[in-house]
Amino acid sequence: MRSVTVTGKTIEEAIQDALNQIGTVQENVDVEVLDEPKKGFLGFGGKPARIKVSEKPDIMEQTRAFLEKVIRNMGVEASIEGRREDRDLLFTLSGEKIAIVIGKRGQTLNSLQYLTNLAANRFSDRFVRVVLDAENYRERREDTLKKLADRLADKAMVTKKDIQLEPMPSLERKVIHLYLKDKKGITTHSDGKDPHRRVVIVPRNK
Repeated sequence: MRSVTVTGKTIEEAIQDALNQIGTVQENVDVEVLDEPKKGFLGFGGKPARIKVSEKPDIMEQTRAFLEKVIRNMGVEASIEGRREDRDLLFTLSGEKIAIVIGKRGQTLNSLQYLTNLAANRFSDRFVRVVLDAENYRERREDTLKKLADRLADKAMVTKKDIQLEPMPSLERKVIHLYLKDKKGITTHSDGKDPHRRVVIVPRNK
C-alpha cells in the first residue's frame, strides 16, 4: 500500500495532488489531515494544508488471505481463484481434499462462506457479498435443488398439505423460490430465522 504526504492551498487541492501521484480515485484512499490551511495577513504568514493520503487495503486480497488461513487450518491445501463483480466477491476453490471443504450437502462450504462474508465486510466500508464455490458444487447443488423442488411441489398438490424443506442458506432458498415461481397449483415462502430458515411449499387449493 502506498501513501504520500502533500501540501496544497486547500485540502481539496492537496487531495487531488495526492490522487494524481498515487494514480487512483478518492474512494480507494484514506485521508488524514495533518495541518489545516491558514490564511495570512496581506499575503504574509499563510500556511498550506498538509495531508497524508494512504491507499486502502485491497479487499479481494484481504478476503483471499482470510480464506487461505481458514482452509489451511482445516488441514486442506487448496488453490483459490477470485474475481470481483461490483459488490460480489466470487471465489472458486479446488484441490485434492476439497470434499472436506464442501462437507455434507455443502454445509461446511456454506459455513465458510458465511464466515468469509463477515470478514470481508469488516475489511470494506460498503457492503459486499462473498460467494464461494468448489469443484462446481454450486451448479450441481442447483440441479439437485430443482429436482427436489419438483418432487415436493407435486407431493404438496397431491396431499394438499404444506411441505417444509430442510433449512437452507438464502442463496439456495432463492433457487427454489425462483424455480417454482411460475409452477401452477403451489406457492412458496420462507419461514423461520437463519440459520434455520426454510422454504415452505403451499398448495393453492387445500
